Amino acid sequence: MNELLDPLLLSRWQFGLTTIYHFLFVPLTIGMAFTVAVFQTAWVRTGKVHYLQLTQFFGRIFLINFAMGVVTGIVQEFQFGMNWSDYSRFVGDVFGAPLALEGLLAFFLEATFIGIWIFGWDKVPKKLHLASIWGATVGSILSAYFIIAANAFMQNPVGYAINEEKGRAELTSIAEVLTNKVALAAFPHTIFACFMVSAAVIVAVSAWHLSRNQNLETMRPALRFGLWTMVAAGALTVLTGDQLGLAMVETQPMKMAAAEALYRTSTGADASFSIFTLGTPDGVHELFSIRVPYLLSFLSTHTFDGTVEGINDLQAQYTQLYGPGDYTPIIWVTYWSFRWMMGLGMVAVLISLVGLWVTRKGRMPTNRWVWRAAVWSYPLPLLAMIVGWVFTEMGRQPWLVFGLLKTEDGVSPGVTGLTVLISLIAFTLIYGSLAVVEFRLIVKAAQKGPGDAPEPDPESGEIRHEATVY
Repeated sequence: MNELLDPLLLSRWQFGLTTIYHFLFVPLTIGMAFTVAVFQTAWVRTGKVHYLQLTQFFGRIFLINFAMGVVTGIVQEFQFGMNWSDYSRFVGDVFGAPLALEGLLAFFLEATFIGIWIFGWDKVPKKLHLASIWGATVGSILSAYFIIAANAFMQNPVGYAINEEKGRAELTSIAEVLTNKVALAAFPHTIFACFMVSAAVIVAVSAWHLSRNQNLETMRPALRFGLWTMVAAGALTVLTGDQLGLAMVETQPMKMAAAEALYRTSTGADASFSIFTLGTPDGVHELFSIRVPYLLSFLSTHTFDGTVEGINDLQAQYTQLYGPGDYTPIIWVTYWSFRWMMGLGMVAVLISLVGLWVTRKGRMPTNRWVWRAAVWSYPLPLLAMIVGWVFTEMGRQPWLVFGLLKTEDGVSPGVTGLTVLISLIAFTLIYGSLAVVEFRLIVKAAQKGPGDAPEPDPESGEIRHEATVY
């Protein structure tokens, strides 16, 4: 019973659940803002009405998702003070700068331009209105960067000095925090993955309408756009993920070793990448595996004869550096989350490649299973991002701030397990209800489809972009 009411364990579960729930909305907001901006740009440049219809149609989905993301994001931040006060005290001076930039600059920029975009239809010039959605897109991407920069400090602390008297990290260089090598590598990887998420939603919604022979003139271009975006963003996600892997090996070699369940330091052919492995419950002994020789060496060092440090050697090094303790994350979590992240993303790209082939040169598939595969593939990139963040955060354990603050030392000292359990149950019920509401709103908006093509103005002959988004 005491283990079930452990404040540390329950606080970790609560933060993990609320963070993942909030993260459900972030990638779609970033990717859909970009999508809407592209469609509206196409309409302004070409004057083709179906681009205006797509702008307003996917704009509704974007706004629903954005509103829910704001609500859940605000609630998430309260946990820093409630359950993780010692962590907040330790990193507050460093985190204050990037989080202030995110809230006061990026989010306000995003919210202001979204307001202009919502209420500015036919009230501001067409090109200024277009600029507002691009401003919102830039704001959402900037917001993501500042959050990633704050998280990167937890992975690779830079730009700080320890105040021994106050027992906390204090900011010495905001430039170093914002140019952290982990942040510079993680940012493009995350953004391109966000584009994959929005592309999956576009593909699913378009396929649903096309499978019913509805809105063919608008949904077919949207489908092709989504498919091409998925393939391009998928390729860029792989390339940027490679760079993030190099930064991870340099700053957190234990995370790479845990991702491969590599216990002994290996070189060259011995540093192979296991596609699938079965081992003993403790993970130490391998029973069966499918391996690719040299691949782990190449991923870690970009050479085929590079050395990849193993868990045993790293544990010995960390014990010498930081004192007695277990510095190994939960191996099965890191091992499988790393593979699920890559596998789900690759399946999504593969489905899109098949979709491009079967819809080439104006073709329309007649097999219903083709459409069903397109519709039900929409969660794949989002699930890949979620397990990717699980890998990122769980692979850092037992550290909250790598090398500086352990997770067990960051929890609020005055919070009881029962208090956290009650709030965990309450958050789960509330968030579960919100998830149902969000899903139904988006499904309803998606099934409704784009509105009718607007009629040209009788005097000027131009298409009026009326406020039909919401």
